[in-house]
Amino acid sequence: MLPALMLQGTGSDVGKSVLVAGLCRALVNRGLNVRPFKPQNMSNNAAVTADGGEIGRAQALQARACRISPQTDMNPVLLKPQTETGAQVVVHGRVVGNALAREYQGMKPSLMGAVLESFHRLQSDADIIIVEGAGSAAEVNLRTADIANMGFAQAANVPVALIGDIDRGGVIAQLVGTWDLLPEDERPLVKGFIVNKFRGDVSLFQDGRAIIRERTGIADFGVLPWFSDAVRLPREDAFDTRPGADNVGTVKVAVPVLSRIANFDDLDPLRAEPDVSVVMVPAGEALPGDADLILLPGSKATLADLAFLRDQGWDVDIAAHERRGGAVLGICGGYQMLGNTVSDPDGIEGPPGEAPGLGLLDIDTVLTGEKTLTEVSGKARQTGEAIAGYEMHVGETSGPDTANPLLEIGGQPDGAVARGGQIAGCYVHGLFTSDGFRTAFLQRLHPGVRAALHYEGLIDDTLDALAAHLEDHLDVDGMIDV
Repeated sequence: MLPALMLQGTGSDVGKSVLVAGLCRALVNRGLNVRPFKPQNMSNNAAVTADGGEIGRAQALQARACRISPQTDMNPVLLKPQTETGAQVVVHGRVVGNALAREYQGMKPSLMGAVLESFHRLQSDADIIIVEGAGSAAEVNLRTADIANMGFAQAANVPVALIGDIDRGGVIAQLVGTWDLLPEDERPLVKGFIVNKFRGDVSLFQDGRAIIRERTGIADFGVLPWFSDAVRLPREDAFDTRPGADNVGTVKVAVPVLSRIANFDDLDPLRAEPDVSVVMVPAGEALPGDADLILLPGSKATLADLAFLRDQGWDVDIAAHERRGGAVLGICGGYQMLGNTVSDPDGIEGPPGEAPGLGLLDIDTVLTGEKTLTEVSGKARQTGEAIAGYEMHVGETSGPDTANPLLEIGGQPDGAVARGGQIAGCYVHGLFTSDGFRTAFLQRLHPGVRAALHYEGLIDDTLDALAAHLEDHLDVDGMIDV
């Protein structure tokens, strides 16, 4: 059996993260000791590890698929975009600085050591590692000093399975074109291909599979039919903030899609509730006037997103919603925006500055250099439901409304509540994964709403169903024995 297998894609959103999670669970169900790994991730959806670091949310899900706790070694380099051309750089779970895209290209050669260090540590404790690539395997313009795809595969001598997405069309060109662009010395590492997200009669694609085999000479690991239940799994990619709602439910939750929206997997348990309609509102559209709740999500750049929110006119929509008696909840950066002021005197998240908040909570926030990264548990202060989640933020918030906190964490207050509970905010991500809290919260918004979902059980059941789906349709033995 191979000590590692890397799944690379012909592009972004071809299903790499989900397939790695499914393959991890399938191999764990076979009795193997499995670890997930992604050398470099770019995402503002992150998870906190037990040692106080942070990694991409997808790697935390993949760790769960392996039935283990997430570790910083599973994602040694994480890029968290703060502007169109710049990102915060996290190495081994810790922020090491900010870099523009061009500056980061110069940093990459020095990061390969950190990547290989993490990979080899995981190897020492696993039967097999399932590695996820990033973006496209054929980004040949960025091949110099690559640490995310073939650069890593060559450095670690890890074989590759290449994934194409037939749902977006042109899958033969995706796979053959990617193969054609790879240099001769990289091609031997590519052992086979997977055609993902197939809808319809697979037998109609037999000629297509033959053409790919003939043009590339690599193995056919199978065609994977569309797995509709993937929408139940925690979301990481920006594609998952596209407009619209998953359900037409009794409770309508409106979420403005901020330009630097972060940790929006906070919404996933609400999206899974059949009686809840979570409406993602894109730039240029008004927040719906009939929403029961406006939820302001996290942000990687609070001041920039506060300005963005005003540019869309959403501050006016939120004020009108509040006057109508509608509820507003802010989480992390969204909580900070609800206050009187947000200031960033040291330029932690962008240029130094200060701006007025929405003024719905009597609080003020100062962004500071020390980042809070911790798993937490506690209860709702007023009603007592247990909660568990994590905090991931810079900033200290104070003010009169913090005397009426939303939560109690380790005996300490967290967040603020005003207007009898109509307006609330806190720093805890993952609130709604706690079934009792989510049920009580929704029933306060709309008495009588059905909210009996066991969310954590749903995730594990979905991972098992995904693993079975892969075992049914892919040559898993061939993938790990090539």
